[in-house]
Amino acid sequence: MIAFDDVRSILPRQVWAGIAARAVHGERLTLAVVELEPGAIAEEHSHEHEQLGIVLRGSIRFRVGDEERELGPGETWEIPSNTPHRAEAGPDGATVLDLFAPPRSEWEAAEAGEPGPGRWP
Repeated sequence: MIAFDDVRSILPRQVWAGIAARAVHGERLTLAVVELEPGAIAEEHSHEHEQLGIVLRGSIRFRVGDEERELGPGETWEIPSNTPHRAEAGPDGATVLDLFAPPRSEWEAAEAGEPGPGRWP
């Protein structure tokens, strides 16, 4: 087991068109820095994972169940298991931090991109 890593060295995994995640997988949860290109959309979906997140940079319009809100740096969301949700990045894109439990093991199989510095707040 390696206890430490640098998220900038983790290969980004394409999870939606224009949306890539650099994820750290633990035994019971996944922590992911997710980078969204301007206007990128995560279409409505749901999953068994509970999801918590915070905007680090840019803006994102989130709909969780029947609630919808434009979020900026420092604003958070909570998505219970199996709750439909959708997200769309603002005109400058966004970088968010997501936490999932249980782990997003299917992301480990997603196609990896090129390592790079990413966009940090």
